[in-house]
Amino acid sequence: MTKAEVITKISEKTGIQKDDVTQAVEAFFKVVKDSMAEGDNIYVRGFGSFINKKRAKKIARNISKNTAIVIDEHYIPAFKPSKVFVEKIKNSKKIKQMATQA
Repeated sequence: MTKAEVITKISEKTGIQKDDVTQAVEAFFKVVKDSMAEGDNIYVRGFGSFINKKRAKKIARNISKNTAIVIDEHYIPAFKPSKVFVEKIKNSKKIKQMATQA
């Protein structure tokens, strides 16, 4: 599902015009990106957490040149779903159906 499809679905379910939903969705994404860039984590109860995960300094290998490369400690964005979210997916009939077909 794309962002445009999400916007359309929200618009249909709420009766709010697509332009207004688009602005709200875009604003949400901007707040998440800006907050995480400043080092803040975002916790949405019942949905999940947007967190900055720390990656430790490590030594990697460049196989083509056969040299060692030092990768400094850095942070990456991550999403951790809430227990409620995980349970909803686990108990989804459609997901179970897809799993049995594969």
